[in-house]
Amino acid sequence: MASPEQTDTFDKTSSNYVEEKGVTPSSDPSTFLSEAHKSYLIERHGTFDLDPIPSTDPADPYNWPTWKKVTNLGLVAFHACMGTFTAAAIICAYEDIALDVGVSLQRVSYLTSLQIAILGGAPLFWKPLSNRFGRRPIFLLSLLLSCVCNIGCAKSPDYASMAACRALVAFFISPAMAIGSGVVTETFFRHERARYMGIWTVMVTLGVPIGPFIFGFVAQRVGYRWIYWILAITNAVQFFLYVFFGPETRYTGADVEAESSAFKREYTSFRRIDKTPFTVTEFLHPLTLFTNIPVLLAAIAYSMVFLFASVMNSVEVPQLLQVKWELGAQALGLQFLGLIIGSLLGEQLGGFMSDMWMNRRAKSIGRKPDPEFRLWLSYIGFLLTIAGMVVFLVCTEQSEVGKWSVKPIIGTAIAAFGNQVVTTVMTTYAVDTYPQDAGSVGVFINFVRSTWGFIGPFWFTDLFDSVGIAKSSGVVTAMIMVASFFPTMFLQWKGSKLYRRD
Repeated sequence: MASPEQTDTFDKTSSNYVEEKGVTPSSDPSTFLSEAHKSYLIERHGTFDLDPIPSTDPADPYNWPTWKKVTNLGLVAFHACMGTFTAAAIICAYEDIALDVGVSLQRVSYLTSLQIAILGGAPLFWKPLSNRFGRRPIFLLSLLLSCVCNIGCAKSPDYASMAACRALVAFFISPAMAIGSGVVTETFFRHERARYMGIWTVMVTLGVPIGPFIFGFVAQRVGYRWIYWILAITNAVQFFLYVFFGPETRYTGADVEAESSAFKREYTSFRRIDKTPFTVTEFLHPLTLFTNIPVLLAAIAYSMVFLFASVMNSVEVPQLLQVKWELGAQALGLQFLGLIIGSLLGEQLGGFMSDMWMNRRAKSIGRKPDPEFRLWLSYIGFLLTIAGMVVFLVCTEQSEVGKWSVKPIIGTAIAAFGNQVVTTVMTTYAVDTYPQDAGSVGVFINFVRSTWGFIGPFWFTDLFDSVGIAKSSGVVTAMIMVASFFPTMFLQWKGSKLYRRD
């Protein structure tokens, strides 16, 4: 029997065939599928040449209609967005919060850094629970408790209580930020995975700039505490949407509760679906991916780009632009529009075109291409991120005091485009090299990304003070080349030798 760590997404469908028939998903399906099974797949999918190969159970997520898959993914992706969205929501209101609770602007910024740190570690707790009880119960519990804690933030009388409530919100809202990769893998076939993985990753990225973009208007017009009330209301709406439109994607086989209807198993069954006992090591299992070189290098390469193109371009905007251009909260929020546009455009290359890139390669060589072929697109992302950061930092220093300029915002848009390409390509590559535990890959990447994101704001200011804002672009370029560009070249050279292919 597979260990708990290996029973995340591929303990069904195609892996059943590996165990029972001794074949892999890449084998010719006509050699091991029954005629009844082939007929079902032809009727449902139009082909039986699928990877992975679904069962004949309508409760199997691979057999769901596309609208159902996409609707569920939309809920999960928005849930993932709420993690970074909640953390960044108060960026435009730092000054208002500092005046209200009587602390420095620097201490207020820790309310965001604190959440970033917790968002990285909390999924280590949630992933084993979601394996045992399913994704749906964990997501519902996550939203209910996040709603309560956001109300606590809105009612907090001082800095300490607000920080405590913010910490709890981050802990409870975090599951979808990491488990989302598992949901994509256990719902969509391999040939379409990057497109739908991209929906999840772009929502995580967009949470950072959309938060201050929206709440700049809220903070200036009705007060910053309404930020927390709106977050609580949003969590409540998400909860009810999940109840009606968020089915269970953790499928363990048609033999489980065989007498139950598909609807009951997907929507109304709240039970332990995996009887495997919990172990302490299981909660730390995603961290063992530090020894998985392809996943580790992909995570580091992505996280370094995310640190600058997303975290620096968000957290430092109030210090770099608000004071220099004398912006109010509402005007400050509008400076994040470049990040939003760049991320949305970048996803077209990282997601949809990435799948086209791999599918065309498969047709030309007559077989599934190695995951490393996808990495060619990442170089576009690295170079655009570097170019965008140079434009942002140089133009920020050169802009006139009290006079707004669009040039730094164009830089953030270019960097965001590159960041999103890297995000989707690297995440999909990591999952493709270790698909048997896609959930752990998501948790691990989230952990590395959030750790970088937490540390960054503590040394960004010192970097600007010591070398200057414009010259710091050289440091950014060097770090991306060393931690992202060159390791990706190594993966293309030796990556396929570092993991077991089916």
